Amino acid sequence: MQAAIDVAREGMNQGKGGPFGCVIVKGDEVVAKGCNSVLADLDPTAHAEVVAIREACKQLGSFQLTDCELYTSCEPCPMCLGAIYWARPKRVFFAATHEDAQQAGFDDSFIYKELVLPYAERQIPMEQSGREDAVKLFDEWAELPGKIDY
Repeated sequence: MQAAIDVAREGMNQGKGGPFGCVIVKGDEVVAKGCNSVLADLDPTAHAEVVAIREACKQLGSFQLTDCELYTSCEPCPMCLGAIYWARPKRVFFAATHEDAQQAGFDDSFIYKELVLPYAERQIPMEQSGREDAVKLFDEWAELPGKIDY
């Protein structure tokens, strides 16, 4: 965990983004490290966990991290939590809570509130369009020979 906190501090002090860090370990080996680099990369998805997951997958040559453990300096936000579930590590350890992050000005609670609202009532209204054509893609996927399920 200390390595995740250290990489968070390093990224923060370099002006890359907020005070968040993540380390991914497989066995006794550190596979990847990532710090929040939202500001440096001008990328709102460049949270520490996402950065580390992307690097770990490249290093391991896999889109899943099933035999890995993820250490993060703060409880994952909804986006990072989704990325973690897709990556399927065997365990996640976190240090600070989302309440701690909120106290420092990083508040993701509004996202949790938005998820349960009807599409049209969200702060960013959402409308469905083109469903029939999009559903056909799922039918094509189901019949695609040699596909890799994930």
